[in-house]
Amino acid sequence: MADIRALKGKRQLTMLYVDTPAEAAAAATAGIDMLSIIDPVWNDEMREAAGDCFVQVGLLYGELVTQEDYQRAAHRAVKVGGDCVYCASSMGTIKAIADDGIPVVGHVGLIPSKATWTGGFKAVGKTAQSALHVFNHVKQLEEIGCFGAELEVVPDRVAKEIAERTNLVLLGMGAGPYADAQYLFAEDVLGHTQGHKPRHAKTYRNFKAELDRLQLERIAAFREFKADVDGCAYPGPEHTVTITDAELERFVASLVAAAS
Repeated sequence: MADIRALKGKRQLTMLYVDTPAEAAAAATAGIDMLSIIDPVWNDEMREAAGDCFVQVGLLYGELVTQEDYQRAAHRAVKVGGDCVYCASSMGTIKAIADDGIPVVGHVGLIPSKATWTGGFKAVGKTAQSALHVFNHVKQLEEIGCFGAELEVVPDRVAKEIAERTNLVLLGMGAGPYADAQYLFAEDVLGHTQGHKPRHAKTYRNFKAELDRLQLERIAAFREFKADVDGCAYPGPEHTVTITDAELERFVASLVAAAS
């Protein structure tokens, strides 16, 4: 955590939300600074795949409910090797995790799990009053001991003013070039977004076309397997284990003797 915090204001950090060990390993090899991985898929395999990346483990709002739920999940995440946890629950819950000595990242601006309070899935902070609310939220997280905050879909110049007035590491998602990190989802970067693709997303490869092609190949392979079984072409001699005639005769004789 200290290494990440020391980079605040020095250079832009890179951050990706990843779902699989393959994505985590690719991000580590590519030199990505930070990864976000949700608690349900966070395990030893993901930690190994993430290599030297700083890993934020997301504690799922709605799946966890009580303060104790969140604390237990946070401790599990750190035990597996998480560097910090993400929590969008109440200030009391976030503070309890921070008080346990676990680095916590909160969420300000457009918070998907609480979007109804800010008018749905749209930018937050476009008026002076709204921007001040975002800033005050950041200061609250700072006061209760947070390490950082996801800053989502706020005007770039608002992000700049806030970033200069907080010691939190601000993980920008659609917040322009002035946040401390640029945070995207791997599925958006790779071009296979599930559902709505946000305005701030940028696609660098067309994995959807490749995944569609692979699915067609998968179906074709399965059909060929079925056809081989239906036509008695599989299994062949090369797929089976043999036994000598003499041993088979002894085996059958034993069966006959046992049945008599």
